[in-house]
Amino acid sequence: MKEKHPWITYADLWTLAGVVAIKEMGGPDIPWKGGRTDYVGETKLPPRGRLPDAAQGSDHLRFIFNRMGFNDQEIVALSGAHSLGRCHADRSGFDGAWVNNPTRFSNQYYRLLLSLRWTKKKLASGIEQYTNYDEDSEAELMMLPTDIALRDDKIFLKYVDLYARDKERFFEDFSKVFEKLSELGIVRDAEGNITNVDSELGGYISAPKKSATPGAPKKNTDDKTGPSEAEPLQKENRKFKEKSKL
Repeated sequence: MKEKHPWITYADLWTLAGVVAIKEMGGPDIPWKGGRTDYVGETKLPPRGRLPDAAQGSDHLRFIFNRMGFNDQEIVALSGAHSLGRCHADRSGFDGAWVNNPTRFSNQYYRLLLSLRWTKKKLASGIEQYTNYDEDSEAELMMLPTDIALRDDKIFLKYVDLYARDKERFFEDFSKVFEKLSELGIVRDAEGNITNVDSELGGYISAPKKSATPGAPKKNTDDKTGPSEAEPLQKENRKFKEKSKL
């Protein structure tokens, strides 16, 4: 898509891809507007350490999301995105899928969170998560500590129970909060045009097309021309984790 339409920003392309993918996997319609610019300077780059730490609890979730303007109900609704995909040990350290069918958007995440018995498990990496093993299907599902926190916190639990019982309500609330998430930091006029632009370049700045070659393994190179684009980020993440331990 980027190769065919190089004018579009990654910020727009990825947020649009998100709402389209959710719909294609059986989820709700989510309103979307374009106009986001790509990275244009240090003034727009947030500091590290502002994303949720999945090993933490309810206080941490509120600290992270309240700062961005999300209330308890919205935190629980956003967590329903865990009905899709899985964790990868070589990325986050956690490993496994939350639900049986991680390519279908549903409220199963909430239903399993309440109905199954979740046991703490320490992985080979030393990271702890919660698992449920079904002997009949020989399948193991997992939950993060932050997922279990939603069940164990009385206020969060109220919304977990609501969404477990009412899929339509979950879809309605998720659509609203996902749109809110994709619009964070954006100010629009009455016509929907973005009015807050970069102080130096301004306008709609589209970053160059990224490599078509995934940059995960170290032995891999982007289009075989140089070091993997993931390597600098991996090094920065390791430095940040080391500082967090101090």
